[in-house]
Amino acid sequence: MYNKKTEYQQCNRCVMDTSDVAIVFDEKGNCNHCNRYFEKLEKQTYQGKISDEQLLELVKKIKKDSKNNDYDCVVGISGGVDSCYTAYLLKKIGLKPLAVHLDNGWDSEAAVKNIKYVVGKLGIDYQSYVLDWEEFKDLQLAFLKASVPEAETPTDIAILAALHKVANENNIKYIISGGNYVTEGILPKSWHYNAKDFKYLSSIHKQFGKKKLRTFPTFGFSTEMYYKYIKGIKIVYLLNYVSFSKRDAMALLEKELDWKYYGGKHYESKYTGFLQSYILPVKFNIDYRRATFSTQICAGEMLRAEALEELKQVSYHSIKVQEEMEYLCKKLGISIQAFTDIMNLPPKTHKDYPNDEALLEFIYEVYRKLNRK
Repeated sequence: MYNKKTEYQQCNRCVMDTSDVAIVFDEKGNCNHCNRYFEKLEKQTYQGKISDEQLLELVKKIKKDSKNNDYDCVVGISGGVDSCYTAYLLKKIGLKPLAVHLDNGWDSEAAVKNIKYVVGKLGIDYQSYVLDWEEFKDLQLAFLKASVPEAETPTDIAILAALHKVANENNIKYIISGGNYVTEGILPKSWHYNAKDFKYLSSIHKQFGKKKLRTFPTFGFSTEMYYKYIKGIKIVYLLNYVSFSKRDAMALLEKELDWKYYGGKHYESKYTGFLQSYILPVKFNIDYRRATFSTQICAGEMLRAEALEELKQVSYHSIKVQEEMEYLCKKLGISIQAFTDIMNLPPKTHKDYPNDEALLEFIYEVYRKLNRK
């Protein structure tokens, strides 16, 4: 899949290209990603007075549904821009959030300080959900050995599971996410398979893992439906209801909450930063900067010429990469040679392992039809 021979082409409007093997271009040379971004823009992003009214109604409902609780909602917080700004907005609009952070052992020092300053200055109660390191390390290694690009699936699953578990334990019906369309609206499906395919996760762990997952929090489709329909827990993407500029949000956080930038998208996690800056582009020809820059171009926060100039530079720090590699190997308990061997394995996809892709696609399609407005 990743070595498929095709004539190179890049979008005329954004910077997505044929590194996404499923990309499609129209007669103008614009790709399906930016076309879809603009098609969904009105429904997914801030629309002035309409969005203001929708947010007011949403806040009223959350308060009404939580009137007897200590907290109105759970907000996931990583130390990054989006989650910290979301926490700031929740306090500003008068809600009582419980901040929850998933500690998977990879937090950068900057992220830890950001969380401390943000929750402290906002006066938000905070809970850290700490994963069993030996179990989690074993699962992360299994995904690396499987030679698939979904090396972040264990964290993605754990975040969803932790947020829902904490919400349920505290009788909270709303999880507020920092995810948003305006800055994250472009991400090719070919770059990351469904994190909620429990069969896929289990098959990789069974083949490459060594430890039993006794405490690791899992989150498949059945678990999702249980929390959604039996427990009535909803996920709300607050930033889609407001005029959100990442640049402005960073400036505000720095000024009011002593928040500090950590050096790159998702570098609040040392593992995620190394994965996206080195492992994915070097091994799989997947450069997440293309998706990030393309979204920023469409959102009017970056010029295409500026993005093209940035992409001329490699995605990782040529001097720091060896240090980061050594840190990762030491923490995972493997040698540099073992990591090199993993990098040299032929790239694979989720299709090379047992999965529930067909079943999940059918179920989600039915779900979308039933919930279509």
